[in-house]
Amino acid sequence: MLCCFLPISSLATEQQKQDTRQDLSKVKQQIASQKDQLQQNNQQVESIQKQLRKDDLAIASAARKIKDTKTKQTQTRAKIADLRQQQQQLQKQKQQQEGLLAEQIRSAYSSGHHDYLKLLLNQQKPEQVQRTLTYYSYLNDARMQSIGNFQDILQQLADVEQEQQIQADKLQSLAQEQKQQQQQMLANQGEREKTLKSLNSKILTSKQRLNKLEGEEKSLIQTLARIQAQLQKQKELTGLSKLKRKLKWPVRGRIAHSFGTKKQGYLRWKGVMMNAPVGRDIKAIHDGTVLFSDWLKGYGLVIVVDHGDGYMSLYGHNQALLKNVGDRVEIGEPIALVGQSGGVSQSGVYFEIRHKGKPVNPKLWCR
Repeated sequence: MLCCFLPISSLATEQQKQDTRQDLSKVKQQIASQKDQLQQNNQQVESIQKQLRKDDLAIASAARKIKDTKTKQTQTRAKIADLRQQQQQLQKQKQQQEGLLAEQIRSAYSSGHHDYLKLLLNQQKPEQVQRTLTYYSYLNDARMQSIGNFQDILQQLADVEQEQQIQADKLQSLAQEQKQQQQQMLANQGEREKTLKSLNSKILTSKQRLNKLEGEEKSLIQTLARIQAQLQKQKELTGLSKLKRKLKWPVRGRIAHSFGTKKQGYLRWKGVMMNAPVGRDIKAIHDGTVLFSDWLKGYGLVIVVDHGDGYMSLYGHNQALLKNVGDRVEIGEPIALVGQSGGVSQSGVYFEIRHKGKPVNPKLWCR
């Protein structure tokens, strides 16, 4: 009986081996498929990140155009106000000249000087004739000068009124241009919302989000290290060491995330996240030179300012950058506009202060 069962047992073992090999083959295929899927997913995320950069830059361009248009509108309104003031002054001068001419005409008529031939014939003595001619000549010259001044005032008034119309047409054109720019920005913002939804659908797990943030932070650190390596210290920039608790925050807003608090996993905030309305001015905390002004993955449109002695300030997630690399900026000067570039859900500015490459708590410097 036992001899009869041995072949069956052997066959079962062989079947198990075959099944195991098949299972192993399936697992390997699944692993390979998962790797391919992960690689495709990473490629898609990278592609979406590039599209996000494109969307952010398009919004930045539109926002900057709107700001420039607003500046032109302010200048044009000031020009129109100045022209109105000139118009009022000229109208007063016109009234004065009209009164002066009317007085001269009434004076000439009441004294009988309106008839030049009669004046000459009524004179009894030759010397009186000469005096009368001279007197009449003076009156006539004065009258002609008044008439000339009056004509000049009328011409100036006409020129001012024409310039007013030109400026009014310009203001209307700027308003139409601004409307088109705002529509373009809204369209760009709509495209960015689609891109963000697509990006978020590809980054599902907290582990993936952590990996994303790690990559973004690594990119930021590498960028700042490269800037630090290229930086040529300027003697006139003395740093921020003596300015603790004396600087103003770069924007009026509420601090949503403080320095050192938990960000994701083991990661901590290296700066502060300040919520503020889109388009509000972001101002330099102190004098300095712009070292970086571009889009950076995870941080959107970023501007970095060197303050000397190893101190730098960083401003991220901007809607538009108002300064270029190499520009000198003064304390309180607008350098960017609040936005939500880089994929953040709420508008604001990410603000860092670093000393010799290491982040420090901005609350120690800003009051």
